[in-house]
Amino acid sequence: MKHAFSKTHIKRKAGRKTNPSLQATILAARKQDAWLPVAQRISGPTKALAALNLDQIDALTKTGDTVLIGGKVVASGTLTKKVRIVALSFSAAAHEKAKATKSELVTIAEEIKGNPKATGIKVLA
Repeated sequence: MKHAFSKTHIKRKAGRKTNPSLQATILAARKQDAWLPVAQRISGPTKALAALNLDQIDALTKTGDTVLIGGKVVASGTLTKKVRIVALSFSAAAHEKAKATKSELVTIAEEIKGNPKATGIKVLA
């Protein structure tokens, strides 16, 4: 399988990151072919990482979906469905609002360990 980006390039970009958890997530994603596009996305400039509100996630999902956000989930708006959200980080208020709908919030690093083939994931941003 040929990619438009190399694992070496991703590793070099990860080495420039100052956040140790982001660096570890990029390197873990780089090891799994299914997660390479995610590694490429999150290894870019930090300012370019997505930040989605709960109401945006709610509008783009169905109940039971597993969605990936290559950035941070913030608490603006409400979540009305039970969904599984995989992201780099979550605001504290987003955690509280997700608990109300019994939604599951998982970091990308945890998801890579539990789902190395990236099956059933819908990428939002």
